[in-house]
Amino acid sequence: MNIDLTDTTSSRINSALVQARRATGTPAVGMVLTLVIVTDEGNHYDALRAASEASKEHPSRTLVVIKRPGRSPRDRKMARMDAEVRVGGETGTGETVLLRLHGELANHAYSVVLPLLLPDAPVVVWWPEDAPEHPAEDLLGQLAQRRITDAQATEDPVAALGLRAATYTPGDTDLAWTRITPWRSVLAAALDQRHSPITSAVVEGEAYNPSSELLALWLAQRLGVPVDRQVSEGPGLTAVRLETADGVICLDRANGSLAELAMPGQPDRHVALQRREMSELIAEELRRLDPDESYESSVKFGVSKLGKGGVGTLERDAKAAPATKVVPPGADLPPLPTRDPETPSEHAPGAPKNPPQAPAQPPVPKPHPPKSQEQKSQGQKADRKADT
Repeated sequence: MNIDLTDTTSSRINSALVQARRATGTPAVGMVLTLVIVTDEGNHYDALRAASEASKEHPSRTLVVIKRPGRSPRDRKMARMDAEVRVGGETGTGETVLLRLHGELANHAYSVVLPLLLPDAPVVVWWPEDAPEHPAEDLLGQLAQRRITDAQATEDPVAALGLRAATYTPGDTDLAWTRITPWRSVLAAALDQRHSPITSAVVEGEAYNPSSELLALWLAQRLGVPVDRQVSEGPGLTAVRLETADGVICLDRANGSLAELAMPGQPDRHVALQRREMSELIAEELRRLDPDESYESSVKFGVSKLGKGGVGTLERDAKAAPATKVVPPGADLPPLPTRDPETPSEHAPGAPKNPPQAPAQPPVPKPHPPKSQEQKSQGQKADRKADT
């Protein structure tokens, strides 16, 4: 059942929800949470479709906030809200409310959403694109126990990951982390088996893929070994290689669906690692409402290294420097060469290989100290004796 409301209020929307539930014969509220989606007119369809699929596993009230501030000064001064209430049908056991906020009201979405939240139920806020710099300080983010962003939807995924690390608050998560859950599960299961110590690792994936960066940081933080990040043609993550004394533990997914796990002394086996839809990612995040400590430790580990050769520069410098190394704290590094600080380095930029020698200068005679009056009189007497 669909109910369209023009120039409405939150009170009228609540009345329309009760009317729609009674009309469909489901007066009882069986929803477990409120999912708030903050998006725009161009992206709300895909986000709502994913949320509707996820609501089959997690019945919820979905509030889609579509901001339309307007282009002209007259449109920006107005304040109007249009709503569309959907109950039953494609929404299943949940409820969906599309909120279109026009003009000045687009800057006050908090006051519109607050009366529509389910009482005594958790709140999850999802920004499919254009997430705020600090989700926990956003007015809508302050209402939620969980805040979901997506670094892959930004222009610079590495900068987005660095921002997520700098502004992390318990309850934050990113879909770039959710995408590597199957990879982490398979690698953890493989390492549970008996193997020799791991000395290094390599993560391969396409450029501008924040999931590859997070997986490399997770391995470096958990294993305490250097991890190389290499660019491949994709799609997404393609391979992870762990170097051991007995051989290489390799998890290779070349076609984006079926992976091959190879371990020393064991036969190769196939593992299902299909790239998941957005609805599956959202459904996984809705399963847990507590802070994700593994995501926190991974996104904060080595975040300063991301800008030194992460996905933002790997594609541009793929031929010149195709690999980026993430080195854990405490790793052994080669000693730096030492030299006399007074002696200039022969490898300094712009320094000539054979500097010219300066010409020898003639010695400068030392000036004699001035003679005293007694010495002068003795000298005159000696001169008179010589004349006689």
